Amino acid sequence: MLSLKQLLYCSLAGGIRLILMNSQFQKIISDRVEISTALNSWKRVTEGVHLHNFGIDPYSGDLFHETPIGLVFFTWILRYLSFWSIRILFVVADLLTSWFLFQTARHYVKEVEKREKEAKEIKKPAEELYTPISKNPTEELSYTPISKTATSSVFYVPAAYLFNPYIVLNCVALTTTVFTNLLTSLALCFMIKKYKFATCLIISLLTLQNLYPASLIIAATIFVAKDAKTNRETVKVILTMVTLFLTILSSFIYLSYHIMGNWNFIKNTMGFILIVPDLRPNIGLYWYFFTEMFEHFRGLFIASFQINVGLLYVVPLALRLRNDPMLLSFAYLAIIAIFKSYPSLGDVGFYIALLPMWQHLFRHTQQGFIVGCFMLFCTVFAPTVWHQWIYSCSANANFYFGVTLAFVIAQIFVLTDVLFASVKRELALKSDIQNEINGNNAKLVLE
Repeated sequence: MLSLKQLLYCSLAGGIRLILMNSQFQKIISDRVEISTALNSWKRVTEGVHLHNFGIDPYSGDLFHETPIGLVFFTWILRYLSFWSIRILFVVADLLTSWFLFQTARHYVKEVEKREKEAKEIKKPAEELYTPISKNPTEELSYTPISKTATSSVFYVPAAYLFNPYIVLNCVALTTTVFTNLLTSLALCFMIKKYKFATCLIISLLTLQNLYPASLIIAATIFVAKDAKTNRETVKVILTMVTLFLTILSSFIYLSYHIMGNWNFIKNTMGFILIVPDLRPNIGLYWYFFTEMFEHFRGLFIASFQINVGLLYVVPLALRLRNDPMLLSFAYLAIIAIFKSYPSLGDVGFYIALLPMWQHLFRHTQQGFIVGCFMLFCTVFAPTVWHQWIYSCSANANFYFGVTLAFVIAQIFVLTDVLFASVKRELALKSDIQNEINGNNAKLVLE
């Protein structure tokens, strides 16, 4: 049940969204290229639904890029819900997302705290279970036990989502990323609760819609496989999860074919994400790079970019973060938001909202202030440069791309800082490093 404080926060967050939706800024926000892209624009959704209602295939052109299952869902919304009901639906979806993130954080903190307690009792190796075991209890540890940040982490995660400016703007603009974030939060919640079928179902839906979230099935498999006691059971779990995922995904693809009666949707959904034919500006890297690219090199560099976001980091991160699948999921989501072909601020806001879950790592981070300033600067400066480029004609595309490039670099620093902080804490736990050595302050530095 929700406490009174949580209800007040949800009411405040919902009120902020509804007030902005009813203001003159709603149309301005919904037209911003940082928020609305070819994949999540509500205007494109409504036009696609109207084409479908008139018997015209919405996938015959280059307008509609939602899945056929999404087409059915949005057709139902536009047919049976009023103007205000649709806006309330978006707000409710955001509130539900925060609730599932709250549940995810609560279960994650309990699981890690339980592992630390068990490790302390049975003296398991610290490098496997992240167990703080101090040789001298009077000395201050150079790491923060998760039990000290458990309560605040569980509270800050939904708060960071509800009051994140990127998420608020994303909801006010009525982008379909609101529903994508809801499905992603569901996937994380089911993942940590180890619901095999439900997790594979949601990740399959996300894969059909955005392709890149297929990497989350690896983190989900690791979560479930942690309960296996033998190698044979582990192999069985892996085969079960992969088979479930591929079967459900194939079923969704066939269902999409059954809805449309043809395979045109493949080109305008997964194909659109992979080939990147729409080069209108956004906060990503593709649009400027492929605008300047010679056409005969396009295939090579498209493959290079897609391998970078979809395959390059999957196995190395899975091997390194196998003891913390939730941090692995965070890394995958961050990489997707940074390097995907059509990113938006809604994608960035989602993984940033997960950061308080690793509050116990913050003492090991080093780039927080610099990264925060960079992201604030880029967020404020991007609309300014856009106005100078498009309306004042006193700048050009290089200026806007410079801001988006700085924004991408800032996000990379966020991810690497958190991952290095995890490595530092693991080293501190393994070596039982103290905050003070012979009365002098100690600092843990990786070289």
